[in-house]
Amino acid sequence: MYKGTGASPGIAIGKALVIEHSELNIEKKSIENTDFEVEKLQKAVEKSKVELEQVKERVKKELGEHEAEIFEAHLLVLADPELIDQAISKIKDEKVNADFALNEVKDMFVSIFESMDNEYMRERATDIKDVTNRVLRHILGIKVVDLSALSEEVILIAHDLTPSDTATMNKNMVLGFLTDIGGRTSHTAIMARTLEIAAVVGLNDATEKIKDGDFVVFNGETGEIIVNPDKETINKYSQLKAKFDEEKEALKQLMGKASTTLDERHVELAGNIGSPNDLEGLLKNDAEGVGLYRTEFLYMDKEDDFPTEEEQYEAYKAVLEGMNGKPIVIRTLDIGGDKELKYFKMDEEMNPFLGYRAIRLCLDRTDIFKTQLRALYRASVHGKLRIMFPMISSLEELLKAKEIIKEVLAEMDAEGIEYSKDVEVGMMIEIPSAAVISDILAKHVDFFSIGTNDLIQYTCAVDRMNQKISYLYNQFNPAVLRLIKMVIDNAHKEGKWVGMCGEAAGDQRMIPILLGMGLDEFSMSPISILPARKFITSVKYDDMKKFANEVLTMGTAEEIKAYVDKTFNM
Repeated sequence: MYKGTGASPGIAIGKALVIEHSELNIEKKSIENTDFEVEKLQKAVEKSKVELEQVKERVKKELGEHEAEIFEAHLLVLADPELIDQAISKIKDEKVNADFALNEVKDMFVSIFESMDNEYMRERATDIKDVTNRVLRHILGIKVVDLSALSEEVILIAHDLTPSDTATMNKNMVLGFLTDIGGRTSHTAIMARTLEIAAVVGLNDATEKIKDGDFVVFNGETGEIIVNPDKETINKYSQLKAKFDEEKEALKQLMGKASTTLDERHVELAGNIGSPNDLEGLLKNDAEGVGLYRTEFLYMDKEDDFPTEEEQYEAYKAVLEGMNGKPIVIRTLDIGGDKELKYFKMDEEMNPFLGYRAIRLCLDRTDIFKTQLRALYRASVHGKLRIMFPMISSLEELLKAKEIIKEVLAEMDAEGIEYSKDVEVGMMIEIPSAAVISDILAKHVDFFSIGTNDLIQYTCAVDRMNQKISYLYNQFNPAVLRLIKMVIDNAHKEGKWVGMCGEAAGDQRMIPILLGMGLDEFSMSPISILPARKFITSVKYDDMKKFANEVLTMGTAEEIKAYVDKTFNM
């Protein structure tokens, strides 16, 4: 038995298909005929371009423009003269083989990007690897597995699954993913949950231990994997799969039902999205609204300039119409920190997460902010819009943002532009200072939404990307839980509702605590919505209140987690 990180729930039983090993076998060779090597490189590049164009068009057709953008980025990598020209120069100057030359240049570029402080730039290293490895395989004559043309059901085994792997594969033929690297927040894990495919990541050497054609069974929740099991084990996992599928099917009975406790406390179960194309998963899982629409992707997907008012209006309109009158919380621009724009130069900062980002940038660049607000209010006639400001740390910032809304609406009135008069305006609570003065802030908003990802990070002074201290990044930290309770209580005193759009909202162990604290809206990944509804409809709010109060007396995260597990048999 192997054990990895359970990344997406489900039981998978089937044959293995190893699609990528951690290393390509590349050796340095002395070459006399450099022209031949240059030609070999150029042919491999052209072949890769044709493939990527096909992939891009297929993805655009099946998944939409947003998902296809990544392959546009891959094509840009191949079009970059820096990369290919340097490889050609290396072949000619050093008289080496094409694959060695390209690999050396790739390693240099990857090392530069991976050493950058900015997370967005570090992620570009993955694009460079993905694209150049495709070219290298063509040079070496290694067959590139066409995942779109799978003809039988398989479990994919890979060092890591690239965006092009997950976007192009025939999902009907993929039973599950197993990867050497990755964690619960890696691209593969997120994609697996979005596609509702079982997955285990972080296995270190799955590509070495598992061979093509091996029979594999695994549990995507526990992270347990067995290769070539005996008949008894296969029967055991077949029963587990039948039970899992039965439970999943049973959850469909909750479609269309209210998320209401046994003693009539109703909460809203919404979902988080990054583009209009993400609505399908929400509708399929009966989301009661959108609790967070991250508008920054609209900006990050643009190559040369900020999205226009019209472009933004169309995107917001699509989401509002797509959810058929259900409430939509749209967060205003949140760039900076680890999110940068190609066309907007930002100064280097010692600590960008504490720097010029989100609402701070918008209040400084009111031209950018006003364009977005105009687009939002124009779209408001197409559904139930809620506008939310990120990274508010003081009352001054909140009042200034609301003042700019007034200016925008006055301009729209003067121009005779229609907009809804019922737009709620709220803010995220993700900075401890905002939580501490939430009693004051609550008087000036219609709602709060708690962003636990940053609230935990800022409260505990822990970089959530730092593996050495990741154990400190814990939503069960008593200080974090007390801040959440304080925010909810302060909002309710002013008659305002409170949501949560951080990852904690979809955590099964957190739901009883948050429910008992009085949280009004939970926003999560689509796959978590129906299991959350099942739990909420099976308990009494009064019991959860008592439970949450007991939790708040405890001193450690471990004690709290153990108490949740014991109480609810998790």
